Amino acid sequence: MGMPVERPVVDVAPHFTQLPLRFVDQIQWRYELIRPFVLFEKRPTPQPASKQRAQETATPPETVRKLARRFAQQGLLGRVPDDVKIVTKDKALRVPAAVGEERARLKALSTGFQYRKLARIVFCKTGHRMHHQTIKRLWQHSPPAPQGELPFGDYPSHPDRYPVRVQAVKLSAPGWRKVSISRFLHVSRPTVQAWIRRFEAEHFAGLQDKSRAPKAPARKVGLPLLVDVYHLQTRHPDAGQFRIWSLLAHPEIAVRTVARIMALNKQVYDDIPHGHKRGPKLPPQPPPYKASRPHQYWCIDGRMMAFALDGIKWGSLILLDGSSRTILAGAVAPVAASWVTLMVLYTACLRYGAPQYLISDSRGAFTSNDVTAVLQRLQIAPNPVLSTHGESYKNLMETHCNIPRCLFDSQFSLTQTPAELEQMPQPFIQTYNPTAHEGLLQEGLQPPMPIHVLAQAKGRLYSADELARRFSHAVFPRTTHRYGCVTLHRYPFSIEEGVPPTHVLLWV
Repeated sequence: MGMPVERPVVDVAPHFTQLPLRFVDQIQWRYELIRPFVLFEKRPTPQPASKQRAQETATPPETVRKLARRFAQQGLLGRVPDDVKIVTKDKALRVPAAVGEERARLKALSTGFQYRKLARIVFCKTGHRMHHQTIKRLWQHSPPAPQGELPFGDYPSHPDRYPVRVQAVKLSAPGWRKVSISRFLHVSRPTVQAWIRRFEAEHFAGLQDKSRAPKAPARKVGLPLLVDVYHLQTRHPDAGQFRIWSLLAHPEIAVRTVARIMALNKQVYDDIPHGHKRGPKLPPQPPPYKASRPHQYWCIDGRMMAFALDGIKWGSLILLDGSSRTILAGAVAPVAASWVTLMVLYTACLRYGAPQYLISDSRGAFTSNDVTAVLQRLQIAPNPVLSTHGESYKNLMETHCNIPRCLFDSQFSLTQTPAELEQMPQPFIQTYNPTAHEGLLQEGLQPPMPIHVLAQAKGRLYSADELARRFSHAVFPRTTHRYGCVTLHRYPFSIEEGVPPTHVLLWV
Protein backbone atom coordinates (compact mmCIF):
# COMPACT_ATOMS: atom_id res chain seq x y z
CA MET A 1 0.00 0.00 0.00
CA GLY A 2 1.55 3.11 -1.10
CA MET A 3 2.27 6.12 1.03
CA PRO A 4 0.11 9.24 0.45
CA VAL A 5 1.86 12.00 -1.48
CA GLU A 6 1.89 15.38 0.22
CA ARG A 7 1.00 18.31 -2.09
CA PRO A 8 2.80 21.62 -1.64
CA VAL A 9 0.82 24.39 -0.13
CA VAL A 10 0.77 27.56 -2.38
CA ASP A 11 0.13 30.91 -0.68
CA VAL A 12 -2.14 33.03 -2.82
CA ALA A 13 -1.48 36.75 -2.48
CA PRO A 14 -4.50 38.55 -1.15
CA HIS A 15 -6.23 41.21 -3.21
CA PHE A 16 -4.83 44.83 -2.97
CA THR A 17 -8.03 46.02 -1.41
CA GLN A 18 -7.82 43.25 1.20
CA LEU A 19 -4.33 44.19 2.38
CA PRO A 20 -4.27 45.91 5.75
CA LEU A 21 -2.75 49.37 5.19
CA ARG A 22 -0.32 50.61 7.82
CA PHE A 23 -0.42 54.23 6.58
CA VAL A 24 -3.11 56.75 5.95
CA ASP A 25 -1.10 59.18 3.79
CA GLN A 26 -2.78 59.79 0.43
CA ILE A 27 0.57 60.49 -1.26
CA GLN A 28 2.00 57.13 -0.07
CA TRP A 29 -1.16 55.33 -1.27
CA ARG A 30 -0.75 56.80 -4.76
CA TYR A 31 2.84 55.68 -4.86
CA GLU A 32 1.95 52.09 -3.87
CA LEU A 33 -0.74 52.08 -6.56
CA ILE A 34 1.69 52.61 -9.45
CA ARG A 35 4.93 51.27 -7.95
CA PRO A 36 4.88 47.67 -9.37
CA PHE A 37 4.64 48.60 -13.04
CA VAL A 38 6.64 51.87 -13.07
CA LEU A 39 9.66 50.66 -11.11
CA PHE A 40 10.12 46.95 -11.92
CA GLU A 41 11.06 45.38 -15.23
CA LYS A 42 8.30 45.17 -17.73
CA ARG A 43 7.21 41.57 -18.54
CA PRO A 44 4.97 40.51 -21.38
CA THR A 45 1.40 40.36 -20.15
CA PRO A 46 -1.81 39.52 -21.99
CA GLN A 47 -3.06 43.09 -21.29
CA PRO A 48 -1.46 46.52 -20.55
CA ALA A 49 0.24 46.89 -17.18
CA SER A 50 -1.84 49.89 -16.19
CA LYS A 51 -5.08 48.04 -16.93
CA GLN A 52 -3.89 44.95 -15.09
CA ARG A 53 -2.86 47.07 -12.12
CA ALA A 54 -6.26 48.76 -12.16
CA GLN A 55 -7.95 45.38 -11.92
CA GLU A 56 -5.66 44.28 -9.10
CA THR A 57 -6.31 47.41 -7.06
CA ALA A 58 -9.94 47.91 -8.03
CA THR A 59 -9.09 51.42 -9.25
CA PRO A 60 -10.36 53.06 -12.43
CA PRO A 61 -7.86 52.66 -15.27
CA GLU A 62 -7.94 56.38 -15.98
CA THR A 63 -6.68 57.13 -12.47
CA VAL A 64 -3.81 54.66 -12.80
CA ARG A 65 -2.77 56.06 -16.19
CA LYS A 66 -2.99 59.67 -14.91
CA LEU A 67 -0.81 58.91 -11.87
CA ALA A 68 1.71 57.03 -14.00
CA ARG A 69 1.90 59.90 -16.51
CA ARG A 70 2.42 62.50 -13.75
CA PHE A 71 5.12 60.29 -12.19
CA ALA A 72 6.95 60.09 -15.53
CA GLN A 73 6.79 63.87 -15.95
CA GLN A 74 7.34 65.20 -12.42
CA GLY A 75 8.82 62.28 -10.54
CA LEU A 76 7.82 61.99 -6.92
CA LEU A 77 6.13 65.44 -7.06
CA GLY A 78 3.51 63.88 -9.33
CA ARG A 79 2.04 62.12 -6.28
CA VAL A 80 0.94 65.40 -4.72
CA PRO A 81 -2.80 66.16 -5.11
CA ASP A 82 -3.90 69.06 -7.31
CA ASP A 83 -5.24 71.12 -4.39
CA VAL A 84 -1.83 71.12 -2.66
CA LYS A 85 0.48 74.05 -3.58
CA ILE A 86 4.17 73.23 -3.96
CA VAL A 87 6.48 75.96 -2.69
CA THR A 88 10.14 75.63 -3.53
CA LYS A 89 12.60 76.90 -1.01
CA ASP A 90 14.90 79.63 -2.22
CA LYS A 91 18.57 79.10 -2.25
CA ALA A 92 20.19 80.61 0.77
CA LEU A 93 22.06 83.83 -0.05
CA ARG A 94 25.66 83.94 1.01
CA VAL A 95 26.77 87.49 1.65
CA PRO A 96 29.60 88.89 3.75
CA ALA A 97 28.89 89.67 7.36
CA ALA A 98 29.52 93.38 6.76
CA VAL A 99 26.70 93.44 4.19
CA GLY A 100 24.33 91.78 6.66
CA GLU A 101 25.22 94.27 9.35
CA GLU A 102 24.70 97.22 7.03
CA ARG A 103 21.39 95.76 5.88
CA ALA A 104 20.23 95.38 9.49
CA ARG A 105 21.34 98.94 10.30
CA LEU A 106 19.48 100.41 7.32
CA LYS A 107 16.35 98.40 8.05
CA ALA A 108 16.36 99.68 11.61
CA LEU A 109 16.57 103.25 10.32
CA SER A 110 13.91 103.20 7.61
CA THR A 111 11.89 100.87 5.42
CA GLY A 112 11.29 103.25 2.51
CA PHE A 113 14.46 102.58 0.52
CA GLN A 114 14.55 101.71 -3.16
CA TYR A 115 16.49 98.56 -3.96
CA ARG A 116 18.83 100.26 -6.43
CA LYS A 117 19.61 102.91 -3.82
CA LEU A 118 20.20 100.16 -1.24
CA ALA A 119 22.71 98.49 -3.56
CA ARG A 120 24.54 101.81 -3.98
CA ILE A 121 24.59 102.50 -0.23
CA VAL A 122 25.89 99.00 0.53
CA PHE A 123 28.59 99.40 -2.10
CA CYS A 124 29.67 102.78 -0.71
CA LYS A 125 29.77 101.44 2.86
CA THR A 126 31.22 97.93 2.43
CA GLY A 127 32.76 97.92 -1.05
CA HIS A 128 30.72 94.81 -1.95
CA ARG A 129 28.88 95.19 -5.27
CA MET A 130 25.47 93.49 -5.41
CA HIS A 131 22.62 93.40 -7.90
CA HIS A 132 19.46 95.19 -6.87
CA GLN A 133 17.47 91.94 -7.26
CA THR A 134 19.82 90.25 -4.78
CA ILE A 135 19.34 93.14 -2.38
CA LYS A 136 15.59 92.80 -2.83
CA ARG A 137 15.61 89.09 -1.87
CA LEU A 138 17.92 89.72 1.06
CA TRP A 139 15.77 92.64 2.27
CA GLN A 140 12.44 90.79 1.97
CA HIS A 141 13.57 87.53 3.59
CA SER A 142 15.43 89.08 6.46
CA PRO A 143 13.57 89.47 9.78
CA PRO A 144 12.33 92.97 10.61
CA ALA A 145 14.72 94.88 12.79
CA PRO A 146 13.47 96.82 15.82
CA GLN A 147 13.32 100.57 15.29
CA GLY A 148 16.08 102.15 17.27
CA GLU A 149 16.37 105.68 18.52
CA LEU A 150 17.31 108.07 15.75
CA PRO A 151 20.53 110.00 16.37
CA PHE A 152 18.96 113.44 15.81
CA GLY A 153 15.39 112.86 16.88
CA ASP A 154 12.92 115.47 15.71
CA TYR A 155 14.70 118.16 13.66
CA PRO A 156 12.45 121.12 14.60
CA SER A 157 13.07 120.48 18.31
CA HIS A 158 16.83 119.95 17.97
CA PRO A 159 18.85 122.68 19.73
CA ASP A 160 21.66 122.81 17.16
CA ARG A 161 20.43 122.37 13.60
CA TYR A 162 23.74 122.68 11.78
CA PRO A 163 24.84 119.04 12.52
CA VAL A 164 21.45 117.81 11.24
CA ARG A 165 21.97 119.58 7.92
CA VAL A 166 25.48 118.15 7.69
CA GLN A 167 24.07 114.69 8.34
CA ALA A 168 21.55 115.19 5.52
CA VAL A 169 24.38 116.01 3.11
CA LYS A 170 26.38 112.98 4.32
CA LEU A 171 23.39 110.69 3.74
CA SER A 172 22.86 112.11 0.26
CA ALA A 173 26.45 111.40 -0.79
CA PRO A 174 26.29 107.55 -0.69
CA GLY A 175 22.90 107.47 -2.44
CA TRP A 176 20.06 108.15 -0.01
CA ARG A 177 17.01 109.56 -1.72
CA LYS A 178 15.70 112.93 -0.62
CA VAL A 179 12.39 111.39 0.43
CA SER A 180 14.24 108.81 2.59
CA ILE A 181 16.30 111.55 4.21
CA SER A 182 13.17 113.58 4.87
CA ARG A 183 11.49 110.62 6.60
CA PHE A 184 14.64 109.87 8.55
CA LEU A 185 15.07 113.46 9.82
CA HIS A 186 11.35 114.32 10.02
CA VAL A 187 11.56 117.28 7.62
CA SER A 188 9.96 117.98 4.25
CA ARG A 189 11.58 116.89 1.03
CA PRO A 190 11.87 120.50 -0.34
CA THR A 191 13.81 121.39 2.82
CA VAL A 192 16.31 118.58 2.19
CA GLN A 193 16.60 119.67 -1.42
CA ALA A 194 17.27 123.26 -0.33
CA TRP A 195 20.03 122.10 2.06
CA ILE A 196 21.75 120.10 -0.68
CA ARG A 197 21.46 122.99 -3.15
CA ARG A 198 22.90 125.43 -0.58
CA PHE A 199 25.78 123.03 0.15
CA GLU A 200 26.59 122.69 -3.56
CA ALA A 201 26.64 126.49 -3.94
CA GLU A 202 28.31 127.60 -0.69
CA HIS A 203 29.71 124.37 0.83
CA PHE A 204 29.47 124.19 4.65
CA ALA A 205 28.83 127.93 4.94
CA GLY A 206 25.50 127.38 3.21
CA LEU A 207 24.37 125.05 6.01
CA GLN A 208 24.62 127.71 8.69
CA ASP A 209 21.48 129.39 10.04
CA LYS A 210 20.28 132.23 7.85
CA SER A 211 17.86 135.03 8.53
CA ARG A 212 14.32 134.53 7.28
CA ALA A 213 13.78 138.23 6.81
CA PRO A 214 12.52 139.00 3.29
CA LYS A 215 15.19 140.23 0.96
CA ALA A 216 13.93 142.82 -1.50
CA PRO A 217 15.13 142.14 -5.05
CA ALA A 218 17.40 144.63 -6.72
CA ARG A 219 15.17 147.26 -8.19
CA LYS A 220 15.78 147.98 -11.83
CA VAL A 221 13.51 151.01 -11.85
CA GLY A 222 14.98 153.87 -9.87
CA LEU A 223 15.03 157.64 -10.02
CA PRO A 224 17.82 157.81 -12.65
CA LEU A 225 15.80 155.59 -14.98
CA LEU A 226 12.66 157.63 -14.39
CA VAL A 227 14.57 160.81 -15.25
CA ASP A 228 16.03 159.27 -18.43
CA VAL A 229 12.59 158.23 -19.63
CA TYR A 230 11.24 161.68 -18.73
CA HIS A 231 13.85 163.42 -20.90
CA LEU A 232 13.12 161.08 -23.80
CA GLN A 233 9.40 161.76 -23.44
CA THR A 234 9.91 165.51 -23.52
CA ARG A 235 12.23 165.19 -26.51
CA HIS A 236 10.03 162.72 -28.41
CA PRO A 237 6.48 163.22 -27.11
CA ASP A 238 4.83 161.25 -29.92
CA ALA A 239 7.10 158.20 -29.61
CA GLY A 240 5.55 154.99 -28.32
CA GLN A 241 6.74 152.59 -25.68
CA PHE A 242 8.87 150.48 -28.03
CA ARG A 243 10.59 153.49 -29.57
CA ILE A 244 11.39 154.96 -26.13
CA TRP A 245 12.66 151.53 -25.03
CA SER A 246 14.96 151.32 -28.06
CA LEU A 247 16.26 154.84 -27.47
CA LEU A 248 16.85 154.01 -23.80
CA ALA A 249 19.21 151.13 -24.79
CA HIS A 250 18.69 149.14 -21.55
CA PRO A 251 18.26 145.48 -22.62
CA GLU A 252 17.53 144.37 -19.04
CA ILE A 253 14.46 146.65 -18.92
CA ALA A 254 11.32 145.30 -20.59
CA VAL A 255 9.18 147.28 -23.00
CA ARG A 256 6.22 146.92 -20.65
CA THR A 257 8.28 148.46 -17.82
CA VAL A 258 9.05 151.46 -20.01
CA ALA A 259 5.33 151.81 -20.76
CA ARG A 260 4.51 151.91 -17.03
CA ILE A 261 7.25 154.50 -16.43
CA MET A 262 5.88 156.64 -19.26
CA ALA A 263 2.37 156.49 -17.79
CA LEU A 264 3.72 157.41 -14.35
CA ASN A 265 5.70 160.36 -15.72
CA LYS A 266 2.62 161.72 -17.47
CA GLN A 267 0.82 161.75 -14.13
CA VAL A 268 3.71 163.40 -12.29
CA TYR A 269 5.03 165.93 -14.81
CA ASP A 270 2.76 168.47 -16.47
CA ASP A 271 5.33 169.61 -19.04
CA ILE A 272 5.26 166.36 -21.04
CA PRO A 273 3.45 167.17 -24.30
CA HIS A 274 0.60 164.87 -25.11
CA GLY A 275 0.95 163.14 -28.44
CA HIS A 276 -1.60 162.98 -31.17
CA LYS A 277 -4.41 160.52 -30.63
CA ARG A 278 -4.29 157.73 -33.11
CA GLY A 279 -7.34 156.38 -34.82
CA PRO A 280 -8.52 152.79 -34.65
CA LYS A 281 -5.97 150.20 -35.66
CA LEU A 282 -6.47 149.02 -39.23
CA PRO A 283 -6.62 145.31 -39.99
CA PRO A 284 -3.29 143.81 -41.08
CA GLN A 285 -2.62 143.78 -44.81
CA PRO A 286 -0.71 141.20 -46.85
CA PRO A 287 3.07 141.59 -46.52
CA PRO A 288 4.79 144.01 -48.93
CA TYR A 289 7.63 143.13 -51.22
CA LYS A 290 9.71 140.72 -49.15
CA ALA A 291 13.41 141.37 -49.69
CA SER A 292 15.65 138.31 -49.56
CA ARG A 293 18.91 140.26 -49.51
CA PRO A 294 20.12 143.80 -48.81
CA HIS A 295 19.63 146.42 -51.52
CA GLN A 296 17.13 144.31 -53.42
CA TYR A 297 14.21 146.68 -52.72
CA TRP A 298 14.51 150.36 -51.87
CA CYS A 299 11.38 152.15 -50.71
CA ILE A 300 10.97 155.91 -51.04
CA ASP A 301 8.13 158.10 -49.84
CA GLY A 302 7.48 161.56 -48.49
CA ARG A 303 5.07 163.22 -46.10
CA MET A 304 4.08 166.75 -45.15
CA MET A 305 5.05 167.68 -41.62
CA ALA A 306 2.44 169.08 -39.23
CA PHE A 307 4.19 172.39 -38.52
CA ALA A 308 4.94 175.39 -40.74
CA LEU A 309 8.03 177.58 -41.03
CA ASP A 310 7.24 181.19 -41.98
CA GLY A 311 3.79 180.07 -43.00
CA ILE A 312 5.07 177.35 -45.36
CA LYS A 313 4.69 173.63 -44.59
CA TRP A 314 7.73 171.55 -45.33
CA GLY A 315 7.82 167.93 -46.45
CA SER A 316 10.14 165.08 -45.47
CA LEU A 317 11.49 162.51 -47.96
CA ILE A 318 13.08 159.25 -46.78
CA LEU A 319 14.75 156.37 -48.67
CA LEU A 320 14.66 152.97 -46.89
CA ASP A 321 16.30 149.58 -47.51
CA GLY A 322 13.56 146.93 -47.52
CA SER A 323 15.69 144.14 -46.07
CA SER A 324 17.36 145.74 -43.05
CA ARG A 325 14.92 148.69 -42.57
CA THR A 326 17.92 151.02 -42.64
CA ILE A 327 17.23 154.63 -43.65
CA LEU A 328 19.81 155.30 -46.37
CA ALA A 329 19.18 159.01 -46.99
CA GLY A 330 16.66 161.72 -46.32
CA ALA A 331 15.91 165.37 -46.99
CA VAL A 332 13.36 168.10 -46.23
CA ALA A 333 12.00 170.66 -48.71
CA PRO A 334 9.05 173.04 -48.92
CA VAL A 335 7.66 171.19 -51.95
CA ALA A 336 7.59 167.63 -53.24
CA ALA A 337 9.64 167.88 -56.42
CA SER A 338 11.73 165.61 -58.61
CA TRP A 339 14.98 167.37 -57.71
CA VAL A 340 14.50 166.39 -54.05
CA THR A 341 14.04 162.79 -55.13
CA LEU A 342 17.19 162.91 -57.27
CA MET A 343 19.21 164.45 -54.44
CA VAL A 344 18.17 161.73 -51.97
CA LEU A 345 18.71 158.96 -54.55
CA TYR A 346 22.16 160.31 -55.49
CA THR A 347 23.25 160.45 -51.84
CA ALA A 348 22.12 156.84 -51.20
CA CYS A 349 23.75 155.48 -54.39
CA LEU A 350 26.99 157.26 -53.57
CA ARG A 351 27.10 155.61 -50.10
CA TYR A 352 25.65 152.15 -50.71
CA GLY A 353 25.51 151.53 -54.47
CA ALA A 354 22.44 151.07 -56.64
CA PRO A 355 19.54 148.72 -55.77
CA GLN A 356 17.64 146.33 -58.01
CA TYR A 357 14.15 147.79 -57.52
CA LEU A 358 12.77 151.11 -56.31
CA ILE A 359 9.28 151.10 -54.80
CA SER A 360 7.36 154.38 -54.61
CA ASP A 361 3.89 155.73 -55.03
CA SER A 362 2.60 157.27 -58.28
CA ARG A 363 3.21 160.91 -57.43
CA GLY A 364 4.92 163.10 -60.01
CA ALA A 365 8.00 163.55 -57.86
CA PHE A 366 8.80 159.85 -58.32
CA THR A 367 7.44 159.22 -61.83
CA SER A 368 8.72 162.32 -63.63
CA ASN A 369 10.75 162.02 -66.81
CA ASP A 370 13.95 163.15 -65.08
CA VAL A 371 13.66 160.54 -62.33
CA THR A 372 12.66 157.80 -64.77
CA ALA A 373 15.62 158.57 -67.03
CA VAL A 374 18.09 158.43 -64.13
CA LEU A 375 16.64 155.09 -62.97
CA GLN A 376 17.07 153.65 -66.47
CA ARG A 377 20.68 154.78 -66.64
CA LEU A 378 21.33 153.19 -63.23
CA GLN A 379 19.51 149.96 -64.27
CA ILE A 380 17.03 150.33 -61.42
CA ALA A 381 13.55 148.91 -62.08
CA PRO A 382 10.86 151.33 -60.82
CA ASN A 383 7.83 149.78 -59.09
CA PRO A 384 5.24 152.53 -58.61
CA VAL A 385 2.17 151.43 -56.64
CA LEU A 386 -1.29 152.90 -57.09
CA SER A 387 -2.60 154.34 -53.84
CA THR A 388 -6.05 154.77 -55.34
CA HIS A 389 -6.22 151.01 -55.92
CA GLY A 390 -5.47 150.14 -52.31
CA GLU A 391 -1.80 149.23 -52.91
CA SER A 392 -0.26 151.64 -50.44
CA TYR A 393 0.63 148.83 -48.05
CA LYS A 394 3.14 147.49 -50.62
CA ASN A 395 5.40 150.45 -49.99
CA LEU A 396 7.25 149.73 -46.77
CA MET A 397 7.78 153.45 -46.21
CA GLU A 398 4.05 153.93 -45.67
CA THR A 399 4.45 152.41 -42.20
CA HIS A 400 7.88 153.94 -41.52
CA CYS A 401 6.68 157.47 -42.19
CA ASN A 402 5.03 157.35 -38.79
CA ILE A 403 8.40 156.73 -37.09
CA PRO A 404 9.97 160.13 -37.94
CA ARG A 405 6.69 161.83 -37.04
CA CYS A 406 6.66 160.24 -33.56
CA LEU A 407 10.40 160.42 -33.05
CA PHE A 408 11.56 163.75 -34.44
CA ASP A 409 8.68 166.04 -35.47
CA SER A 410 8.92 167.83 -32.15
CA GLN A 411 12.60 168.55 -32.91
CA PHE A 412 11.76 169.73 -36.44
CA SER A 413 9.21 172.16 -35.02
CA LEU A 414 11.82 173.81 -32.79
CA THR A 415 13.90 175.06 -35.73
CA GLN A 416 13.74 178.78 -36.62
CA THR A 417 15.43 179.01 -40.04
CA PRO A 418 15.44 176.86 -43.21
CA ALA A 419 19.16 176.22 -42.73
CA GLU A 420 18.54 174.64 -39.34
CA LEU A 421 15.66 172.60 -40.71
CA GLU A 422 17.74 171.24 -43.61
CA GLN A 423 20.26 169.81 -41.11
CA MET A 424 17.66 167.90 -39.03
CA PRO A 425 17.36 164.74 -41.22
CA GLN A 426 20.93 163.71 -40.37
CA PRO A 427 20.42 163.64 -36.55
CA PHE A 428 17.18 161.74 -37.12
CA ILE A 429 18.90 159.09 -39.28
CA GLN A 430 21.75 158.79 -36.77
CA THR A 431 19.17 158.29 -33.99
CA TYR A 432 16.97 155.79 -35.84
CA ASN A 433 19.50 153.42 -37.45
CA PRO A 434 21.38 152.33 -34.26
CA THR A 435 18.20 151.70 -32.22
CA ALA A 436 16.16 148.51 -32.06
CA HIS A 437 13.45 147.88 -34.65
CA GLU A 438 10.37 145.88 -33.64
CA GLY A 439 10.12 144.07 -37.00
CA LEU A 440 13.73 142.89 -36.79
CA LEU A 441 13.15 141.82 -33.19
CA GLN A 442 10.18 139.68 -34.21
CA GLU A 443 12.29 138.05 -36.93
CA GLY A 444 14.83 136.97 -34.29
CA LEU A 445 17.76 139.05 -35.54
CA GLN A 446 20.39 139.94 -32.95
CA PRO A 447 21.04 142.75 -32.44
CA PRO A 448 17.75 144.00 -33.93
CA MET A 449 19.27 147.28 -35.12
CA PRO A 450 18.98 148.29 -38.80
CA ILE A 451 22.56 149.52 -39.14
CA HIS A 452 23.94 146.23 -37.71
CA VAL A 453 21.68 144.10 -39.92
CA LEU A 454 22.79 145.98 -43.04
CA ALA A 455 26.46 145.85 -41.93
CA GLN A 456 28.80 146.35 -44.92
CA ALA A 457 26.43 145.14 -47.62
CA LYS A 458 26.57 147.12 -50.87
CA GLY A 459 24.52 147.25 -54.04
CA ARG A 460 25.82 147.83 -57.58
CA LEU A 461 28.73 150.16 -56.99
CA TYR A 462 29.61 153.04 -59.32
CA SER A 463 32.55 155.37 -59.11
CA ALA A 464 31.89 158.96 -58.15
CA ASP A 465 32.62 160.22 -61.68
CA GLU A 466 30.47 157.58 -63.35
CA LEU A 467 27.62 158.23 -60.94
CA ALA A 468 27.87 161.96 -61.61
CA ARG A 469 27.67 161.33 -65.37
CA ARG A 470 24.55 159.22 -64.98
CA PHE A 471 22.93 162.00 -62.95
CA SER A 472 24.32 164.83 -65.11
CA HIS A 473 21.32 164.87 -67.46
CA ALA A 474 19.06 165.88 -64.57
CA VAL A 475 19.93 169.60 -64.71
CA PHE A 476 17.54 172.50 -64.63
CA PRO A 477 18.01 175.66 -66.81
CA ARG A 478 17.26 178.77 -64.81
CA THR A 479 17.87 182.52 -64.98
CA THR A 480 19.25 184.41 -62.01
CA HIS A 481 17.24 187.31 -60.65
CA ARG A 482 18.58 190.65 -59.44
CA TYR A 483 20.03 189.19 -56.27
CA GLY A 484 22.01 186.54 -58.11
CA CYS A 485 19.76 183.65 -57.01
CA VAL A 486 17.65 181.14 -58.88
CA THR A 487 14.41 179.56 -57.76
CA LEU A 488 13.57 175.90 -58.20
CA HIS A 489 9.99 175.06 -57.26
CA ARG A 490 9.75 178.15 -55.05
CA TYR A 491 12.98 177.19 -53.31
CA PRO A 492 15.74 179.83 -53.68
CA PHE A 493 19.33 178.81 -54.45
CA SER A 494 22.25 181.16 -54.16
CA ILE A 495 24.51 181.17 -57.25
CA GLU A 496 28.10 181.99 -56.40
CA GLU A 497 29.25 185.13 -58.31
CA GLY A 498 25.91 185.24 -60.12
CA VAL A 499 25.30 188.20 -62.38
CA PRO A 500 21.66 189.09 -63.15
CA PRO A 501 20.17 188.19 -65.54
CA THR A 502 22.31 185.17 -66.50
CA HIS A 503 21.21 181.80 -67.90
CA VAL A 504 22.59 178.95 -65.78
CA LEU A 505 22.16 175.15 -65.59
CA LEU A 506 21.22 174.19 -62.05
CA TRP A 507 22.50 170.79 -60.89
CA VAL A 508 21.31 169.85 -57.47
